[in-house]
Amino acid sequence: MSHLQFEVKDNIAFIKLNRPESLNAFSLEMIDYWIESLKKIRDNEDIHVGILTGKGKAFCAGGDVKSMKAGKGFMEQSAEEVDLYSTPSNTKDSLWRYIQKIPLLMEEIDKPMIASINGAAIGAGLDMSLMCDYRICSNKAKLGEGYINAGIVPGDGGGFFLPRIVGIDKALELLWTGKVITAEEAKDIGLVSQVVDHEDLYKVTINFAEQLAKAPQLALRMTKRLVYQNLTMSLKQSLDMASSFMGIAVHHQEHKEKIKKMNNKD
Repeated sequence: MSHLQFEVKDNIAFIKLNRPESLNAFSLEMIDYWIESLKKIRDNEDIHVGILTGKGKAFCAGGDVKSMKAGKGFMEQSAEEVDLYSTPSNTKDSLWRYIQKIPLLMEEIDKPMIASINGAAIGAGLDMSLMCDYRICSNKAKLGEGYINAGIVPGDGGGFFLPRIVGIDKALELLWTGKVITAEEAKDIGLVSQVVDHEDLYKVTINFAEQLAKAPQLALRMTKRLVYQNLTMSLKQSLDMASSFMGIAVHHQEHKEKIKKMNNKD
C-alpha cells in the first residue's frame, strides 16, 4: 500500500496519509507522493478544492520518532538518505529538497485547501494542517508542537504559520513547552476553524468542500490570493490589486451567470 493515497471525486481532491500503524508519521515515500499530489491540485483545472486527512486514529504524528531514536532523520529510507544527515549543511539541504517543498507548493495553490483533522496532529503533522486555509477538527483530536521534546526546531514552516494564526505569545508557548492541547482548546485560541463530533467529521468536511467546489471559481481563487497577499501589502497596494481583480471578475462569464440567476429570482 502506498504511504499516501490521492484521488479526485466531483472536483474535490483527497490527500490521505496512509501509515496508520505509524500514526501517519512522515516517510520519504509519503513526502514524494505529497509533493506530486499538490502539483496535481495546483495544475488541474478540474480540481476545485483539496482535502488533507489521515487514515486511522491519527491525522499525522510528524516525523518518524523511531527513525530519530535510531540516530536517523525522519525522511531516511536508505544509505543514500542517511548521508543527508551526516553534516549540518546536508541536514539543511535535505529539508529544502523534501519537506520544505510542501509549504512552498501550498503557497502556489489558489484553490481552497482544507485540513480534516481526524486525530492527533503533532509537530510537523500540526504544521501541515496550518498550511491549509481551513481546519475542521474532530473533538477527539489532540494537537501540539513537539519539537522541543526532541531538542529541535520546526523546520517545515511551523515558525512562520503558527504565530500568524494564534499570535506570537501563544505560538511561543506551544513551541517552547511542547504541550498537547485538546480540540476545544485549539478552537479557543484560533488554531482550528471548527470542532465537530468525530463521527460527523467526514460529513462536515465534504459539505463545506462541496459548497466551495460549486462557487464561482475565478472569484474564489482571486479572493484567496488577495487575502494572503494583503499580509505583506500596504493599503494602497491592496486596493490596487483588488480593483484589478474586480476588473477581471465583472467581465467573467461566472459573474454574468450569477447576476442572471439573481435577476430571475426577482
